[in-house]
Amino acid sequence: MPPLSDQEELRRRIARELVDDYDEELEMELDDHYRPEAVLHHLGASDAGAVDETERLKRNRYFRELFRLQGELIKLQDWVADRKRKVVILFEGRDAAGKGGVIKRINQRLNPRVCRTVALPAPNQRERTQWYFQRYVAHLPGAGEMVLFDRSWYNRAGVERVMGFCTDDEYEEFFRTVPEFERMLLRSGIRLIKYWFSITDDEQHLRFLARIHDPLKQWKLSPMDLESRRRWEDYTKAKEIMLERTHTEDSPWWVVQAVDKKTARLNCIHHLLSQFDYSEVEHPEVVLPARIRHEDYARQAVPPDMVVPEVY
Repeated sequence: MPPLSDQEELRRRIARELVDDYDEELEMELDDHYRPEAVLHHLGASDAGAVDETERLKRNRYFRELFRLQGELIKLQDWVADRKRKVVILFEGRDAAGKGGVIKRINQRLNPRVCRTVALPAPNQRERTQWYFQRYVAHLPGAGEMVLFDRSWYNRAGVERVMGFCTDDEYEEFFRTVPEFERMLLRSGIRLIKYWFSITDDEQHLRFLARIHDPLKQWKLSPMDLESRRRWEDYTKAKEIMLERTHTEDSPWWVVQAVDKKTARLNCIHHLLSQFDYSEVEHPEVVLPARIRHEDYARQAVPPDMVVPEVY
């Protein structure tokens, strides 16, 4: 076989680099339990087998469409930055509904200076004495930014209500205040989009069991998550009241059917893109400049004790 030309070798190296980037997608699939042999063995199944061809084709279609939609998200990001738009997207739903998965796919290829995720912990002692919305206001976008809230101020209508972390008066005050708060956001030029990820009782049960059996995901199961299983019906009632009282013409809710994780991600991203009349922003051609070289420069050797051992 004749030796490769320098240009051909460079093209192959670039191709390998691109493939390495796409491997991150495969790692995400592993994170989503796409490990039939390992998982079934862990559960004590005698024959893990292979994923059938239909499932493989479905998975390939999912990847193709995900890559296409992520390309559109980059166009949206550029448009938001260029037009100095301000965007807030809320993701709500039960534990294990898939909120984090879709957020991960949305911002995976975006510029973190333009698109960032906010996932606030429980309020501290000082925050509990502040105006309820105050700690969320600090994370609202400036011009040219998109903010994805992994849970939001709607905690008061959900977990705080169900678990008794707020009083009846605080609960009612939230419903009196939130429509006006969101209208204030809209009047300030913020585009607000609210998603509720909907799963069935059986599906949440299955996903919790999967987390229990997966050492990489057991950290996701908090005592609050386990209690939410016991109080499924209480959460259902709270969700129904929340949607009824906060679904307004100015700030509607959008419900994502999320039993199938992959289709939920694609449907949510597709719908998100449809909410904007964005267009592709033209960028000047990028030209890589030649490196400046100096004859008197010599690269210094790194001391061996500073080098990370090459185990792999």
